[in-house]
Amino acid sequence: MSQDLTGRLPRSFTTPGTSSFLDFLASHDPSLLPHGRTLPSGEVPQAPHATTIVALTYDGGIVMAGDRRATAGSMIASRHIEKVFPADEYSAIGIAGTAGLALELVRLFQLELEHYEKIEGTLLSLDGKANRLATMVRGSLGLAMQGLAVVPLFGGFDLQRDRGRIFSFDVTGGRYEETEFHAVGSGSTFARGSLKKLWWPGMNAGDAVRTAVHALVDAADDDSATGGPDATRRIWPVVAVVSAAGYQRVDDHALSDVVTQIEGLRRAEDHGGAAR
Repeated sequence: MSQDLTGRLPRSFTTPGTSSFLDFLASHDPSLLPHGRTLPSGEVPQAPHATTIVALTYDGGIVMAGDRRATAGSMIASRHIEKVFPADEYSAIGIAGTAGLALELVRLFQLELEHYEKIEGTLLSLDGKANRLATMVRGSLGLAMQGLAVVPLFGGFDLQRDRGRIFSFDVTGGRYEETEFHAVGSGSTFARGSLKKLWWPGMNAGDAVRTAVHALVDAADDDSATGGPDATRRIWPVVAVVSAAGYQRVDDHALSDVVTQIEGLRRAEDHGGAAR
């Protein structure tokens, strides 16, 4: 892109256009988009991967939770990575896959929603948010085919329908609504099995938080890439509740109490099995 020596903003900043930040960036400088970059030839180096995210609906909204571990092959790359973020005031996004690209996707998605709200003067509908995210994932298909896949999990409170909703995606940009619960990442099979046993209709927010953390604990039991709660290091999952009141992150003190309850239940079950 040629430099404007007059000190004025480039024409792309002053030309009326779409309310999409991605479309603006594509016209201003496509190389700033993840799928606008040309990768050099050769094998993709090993990069940290984010692992397990779970989400479930409850009577009043959704809960989304993610463990804190990132892996690079058989090594633990990070014990403190955060994988659940507010997309805007009434929605949350969780990430699994190549960590660096996933975090960039989150930032772009947040900007996309913020830009739309500033231009249009209103929030995008929850279906519209999910569709925008699907488009972003589809645009990164080339990176996914080279081993740099990002698979988000999205959910929020639908102000029009007055309930929580969850959406899953595949690497081709396919968008699917999940009616009760879902999980993505390396431990998702075990987490979904746990959620299938523990979820019930009509649960409240506290029940949903406890169920989400329990699912992550169960996933960590069988998946080495999923990190369970670590009381010694005071590392707890990132858990968010999204309701009519907006996005709220559950504080670590509350999560510590939840983990203590779950550990007590698991010890009681083990002792019960030994007695039998």
